[in-house]
Amino acid sequence: MKIGLDIMGGDFAPNATVLGAIEASKVLSNDQQLVLIGNKELALPIFEQAGIDASLFEFIHTTETISMGEHPTKAITHKPNASISLGFQLLKEGGIDSFASAGNTGAMLVGSMFSVKTVPGVIRPAIATNVPRLTSGFSVLLDVGANADCKPDNLLQFGILGSLYAQHVYSSENPAVALLNIGEEEEKGNMLTNAAHNLMKEAQAFNFIGNIEGRDLFEDHIDVIVCDGFTGNVVLKLAESFYSLTVKKGFKDPFFDRFNYEQYGGSPILGVNAPVIIGHGISNPEAIKNMILLSRDMIESKFVDKVKAAFK
Repeated sequence: MKIGLDIMGGDFAPNATVLGAIEASKVLSNDQQLVLIGNKELALPIFEQAGIDASLFEFIHTTETISMGEHPTKAITHKPNASISLGFQLLKEGGIDSFASAGNTGAMLVGSMFSVKTVPGVIRPAIATNVPRLTSGFSVLLDVGANADCKPDNLLQFGILGSLYAQHVYSSENPAVALLNIGEEEEKGNMLTNAAHNLMKEAQAFNFIGNIEGRDLFEDHIDVIVCDGFTGNVVLKLAESFYSLTVKKGFKDPFFDRFNYEQYGGSPILGVNAPVIIGHGISNPEAIKNMILLSRDMIESKFVDKVKAAFK
C-alpha cells in the first residue's frame, strides 16, 4: 500500500505536513508506505530536527506548488509539476493508492475529475465530512461543497455513496440515511428536496429514514445526512465554529471537543476512481496524521470497489 501526501498543501506546510506524516508513520504497518510529494530540501531539516530517518519515506521532489488563491483548472493544466498535479498523475498511473492534500480544494476536485475521473454511473462526486453524534461517534454529511446546485438524482446518489462510506469505512450496519430539509413531513421543502425525497423513498440501495431538520443533525440514530453542496457547506462552517467558540469561552465538553476538525483530519471525495482526501487549510500535524489514517482506511476497506459494484 502506498499513501500519497502533498507535503506542500496547507497554511502550515511543510512543517505541519511532515510532522503529521512522521506521527502517522508510527501507526502504519511495514507494508503501508508513505509517499511524500513536494520540496524534499525543505522537508529534510524537519526530519532531522525530529530525529527521524527520512530514508524511511519515499519522496517525489518538486519545488512547484498550487497556492490557495489560484484558479483550480488553470493551475492543474498549466502546472503539471506542482505537488497536487504530480500527486494525481501518480494516482492515475497506480504509483500511489490514495492521495491527500490540505491545499487548494478546487484543485483537488478538478484533479480528481481530470485524472482518476468519476466511477461509471456516478453523475457527480460529493465531498463528505463527519458530524458528531450526541452520545458517541459521527454521522456522515454530504455533499459539503462539491456541488452547490443539485438535481434530485444527485441527492439520491449521495445517499448511496454516503451509505457505502458509513458501512465500509466506519463499519455501520445498515446505515440510516436521512434527507436534510425544513420539516419532517414528506411534503415539506423546496422542489429539489420534494423530488429527492420521492426518489430516496423508493430506493432499494440504502435504508432511507425520511426527512430531518437542522435540529436533528446530531441525533444518535442517524448515520448519513444528505443535502446539496451549498446547504452542506453552510452547515459544515457553522459546525466548525462550535469548537472554536467553546475554546474562546473556556467551555470544556466532550461533545463539543468532537467538533475539532483535527480528529478526522480530512474530507473524502466520494464517487471517484481512487481514494482522494481534502484536508483543512489550517491543518496541524494531528489533522494531517488523521487524514493519512483515513486514506489507509479507505484503501483497506476497498471502498472504491464497493462503489463500482453498486453503480455497475
